[in-house]
Order: sequence, then C-alpha cells, then structure tokens
Amino acid sequence: MTQETGGFAAFDLNPNILAAVIATGYEEPSAIQQQSIPIILAGHDMIGQAQTGTGKTAAFALPILNRIDPAKREPQALILAPTRELALQVATAFETYAKQMPSVNVVAVYGGAPMGPQLKAIRNGAQIVVATPGRLCDHLRRDEKVLATVNHLVLDEADEMLKLGFMDDLEVIFKALPATRQTVLFSATLPQSIRAIAERHLRDPQHVKIQTKTQTVTAIEQAHLLVHADQKTSAVLSLLEVEDFDALIMFVRTKQATLDLASALEAKGYKAAALNGDIAQNQRERVIDSLKDGRLDIVVATDVAARGLDVPRITHVFNVDMPYDPESYVHRIGRTGRAGREGRALLLVTPRERRMLQVIERVTGQKVAEVRLPDAQAVLDARIKKLTNSLAPLVADAESTHGDLLDRLTADIGCSPRALAAALLRKATNGQALTLAAIERERPLVPNSAPRERSERSGDRPDRGDRERRAPAPLAEGRARCRTALGARDGIAAKNLLGAILNEGGLAREAIGRIQVRDSFSLVELPEEGLEKLLAKLKDTRVAGKQLKLRRYRED
Repeated sequence: MTQETGGFAAFDLNPNILAAVIATGYEEPSAIQQQSIPIILAGHDMIGQAQTGTGKTAAFALPILNRIDPAKREPQALILAPTRELALQVATAFETYAKQMPSVNVVAVYGGAPMGPQLKAIRNGAQIVVATPGRLCDHLRRDEKVLATVNHLVLDEADEMLKLGFMDDLEVIFKALPATRQTVLFSATLPQSIRAIAERHLRDPQHVKIQTKTQTVTAIEQAHLLVHADQKTSAVLSLLEVEDFDALIMFVRTKQATLDLASALEAKGYKAAALNGDIAQNQRERVIDSLKDGRLDIVVATDVAARGLDVPRITHVFNVDMPYDPESYVHRIGRTGRAGREGRALLLVTPRERRMLQVIERVTGQKVAEVRLPDAQAVLDARIKKLTNSLAPLVADAESTHGDLLDRLTADIGCSPRALAAALLRKATNGQALTLAAIERERPLVPNSAPRERSERSGDRPDRGDRERRAPAPLAEGRARCRTALGARDGIAAKNLLGAILNEGGLAREAIGRIQVRDSFSLVELPEEGLEKLLAKLKDTRVAGKQLKLRRYRED
C-alpha cells in the first residue's frame, strides 16, 4: 500500500483493516495512534501513558490485527482489561476493525457469564482474546496451556487493574504466556507498582505519553437516557413525541441502521431520510437541501456520511448509537447550537455503555444529565396538544362551511353530533393511542439508572408491604403474567431474569414483555401462546444459584 494519501493509510495497514477504519468515520489518527501504531507494528514493547478517550483502543487494536495470521486458528493476542464493561467495549472495537477479515475471530472472557462457551471459543481458534484477569485465571486453572500460542499482550488501563487487586492474577497470567511475546502496557498514571511490572515483564519498552486537551461544548444542553439496545427505536419514538424540535439529526453506527430507523420514523408519519456512505453525492445533496428548506425534518446518518453537514435549523442531535470516542461525540453534537442558537443533544446509553458515558463526561469536562423516558401522561398530553394545534385553525369558520353537512350526516347516520365528532377524531388520529393504558403498553422497558441504594435508617425506606402490594402494570394483549419467588432480596435484577429466560427458553427479546422485580418475588410477561411448553422448558433453570420456578400468575 502506498503512503501518499497520509492519515491511516500512511501506516501501511492491511487494506481490509484500513477499509474498516474508514467505514467508522475516522479520518486522521489521534496523537496516541500516531505515535503508538508504528511502534507496535515494528514489534517493540511499549508503555503508553494516556487517558481513556484519547483513541488508545485503536492505537493497539489496529497494529495487532495487522500482525495476526488469520490462517492460524489459535489465540495470538491477549488484551487484559480491568472490568467486564471495558472488555466488552474493546472486543467490540476489535470486531469492528476486523469486519472485513472474516477469518479473524474475537472472544470476550469475563465473569458473570458461563465459562464453557468462552473456553470453547478459545479452543476453537479465536485469534483475539479480550479478558478480565480474574476470569482468565479461572480458565487457566482448567487449562494451563490455553495461552501458550499468544505472542501479543496488551494491558489496558493497567493502573485500574492494580487498584482492583489483580496483581496476583497478572503474575499468574504472565507465567502462562510465552516469554518471547510482545507486551504493550497502557495506563493513565505510572505509579511505582506499574513501573515495577514494566521492569519485570517488558523488554526495552519504548515510551509514549499523551496530554489530553479538555473539550467543552457548553453551548449545547446535553442529556442521556438509559435504554436496552433492542428498544432504541421505541425510545426514539417516545422522545420525539415530547421534544419540541425544528430539525433533527440522529447518529447511528451502520448503514443498515440508517435505513431501518428512517423507515420506522416514516411509518410513524415523520419526514425522515437516511444518509450513509452508499448514497450517491447528488442524492446526498438533495437530502441536505430538503432538510434546509423544511421538506425533511429528520436525517438518520452515520458519522462518515454526516461529515461537513451544516444546517442552521438543526435544533436537536440524537446519538442513537454510542460514538466510538469522545471526539466523535463532540463533533456530532456540534451539528446543533450553531451561531448562538440553542441546541439540545440526547445520548442513548445501554447498560454496557455506561463506562463510555463517564469517559465522555471526563474528556468534555461536563456532566451529561440523566433524563427518563416521558411517562404515559406526558405522551398523552403531547398527542392531544398536537391534535389541538392541528384543529384549532379550522374551527373559526367550520360551522358556516360544514354546519349543514354535519346536520345531514347526523340525520343520515342517526347519531348525535358528539358521536359523529368522536368518529371523525378516531379517523383523524389513524388509530393512535390516546388513553393512558394504551400508551403505557407502548413504552419500552428501561434499565435502572443505578443500583438501588439502601438507607441505614429504616424510616427512609418505603414500607416493604407497600412495595409488595403495588398493583401489576396493565397486561399487554397476547401475553400472560408469570411469577417467580425470586426477588430483590435474593440479589435478582431484571437483567438476570431476562438473560436466563432468553438463554434457556430460546425466545427472541421482543417476545418477553415487562419484568417487575419486587422484594420477595418477580413478575414476567411471556407469550400466552405455548406458555405451558415454555414453562416446562424453564423448569430446571437457575438464576443467581437459585431455581427460577416460574409459574402462571393468577390475578384474582
């Protein structure tokens, strides 16, 4: 590959890796990438001192992928991360950059998930292993040779690993690795404990240190919303009901997501269009012109497709998918709040992405406040307000122009004017839910914003009996409510029940409705059709070491 184009192409990366990088929207390497990639490509050990959010994941992922031999079906690179969340984030990044390398497989190894599938993936030849130290040591106890073929090791956020007490685990892992491996260590700080590790386990390491500049976006009102990954579309539709916007741009990660979300918005009556890398330049220009003059109100775009987009009437930015780094976040939300105008940016955050939210807050120097999905009353009020605004201008001369027709229709149908008006309203709203109960059934299940905190004073806690006696939420059509004796006092959360039922029951996520966890029991909505067969399938399922024992809930 030539180096004449500069940017990432100057590193002489595998063309498939370079294409994947370009597809993510990256144009120029960050400072840590600029300095680290050549060192790692050359096979040197390295110590990188850089904060999270500087682009360091790509700084080690790209050169390591470049050095992987896809023909060898064995672990070749090990990345250690201090937490499950970071391990998943790093594994996702590797999968993104290896998207056009189908022979390269990545496995994330962390606690809280079954060990069998993880070990099987390693033995089946996953070349990239991203692991937390504790769980990896569990695997080493089962198979001490599992790391024998690894020739690249990365310690990501090494200082955090030591803070979490992983020093002994790290020493076990070092002993299980070939002495000839390449070792790369990244850490925000370099205390004596980190320097001691480097002295013992790195060979003539080269040093890279990056100072992070704080980025600020003070002119834009920012907020985030916790939501499950498979309910983002429902959440977006709920937010649009109550947000007062002029024009809006939504950011997603993939081309297919632009098409899917734009289609869902159009189906709900919004003037929306997709903008991605497959769209021809002339069509892209038409989309932008339509957004400028009001023929379109919403554009769903990828980062690369939105490059250079500047439309003054954009009042809102929705980050439907989390950006890959804080810099991308700042660029995205900068599409609003231009020329002194007010702007609002909303970020949808899945439970596994909470850590990246913290990184964004640290890098931008601003707190991104949490908001909740609008409740049923807010959505109902917004729908009625919209209907009121559409009808109000028509009322002034309606009686003089259509009064005689009203009299004739009520006579022909044999109904009162009120009944006829109600029928016309039903037609005008096209079956849209305009009752609290119906709107409540539309709302997606939202994760808890934080673990429940227990007060030391019993007087500060709601009465347990009150919590236990709360009436269950209205039951959606086609669903049955089931009960388990496991509840919050057993350490159970909704995600535990959801995961167990999905894994053991073989259901799609959409098939499972609301999950309500109480102190001494929990309620789960499951499909009415085939329920008895499903309950039999789940008979021996265990959650948090205890039997689920799910049964139909009688509400009489």
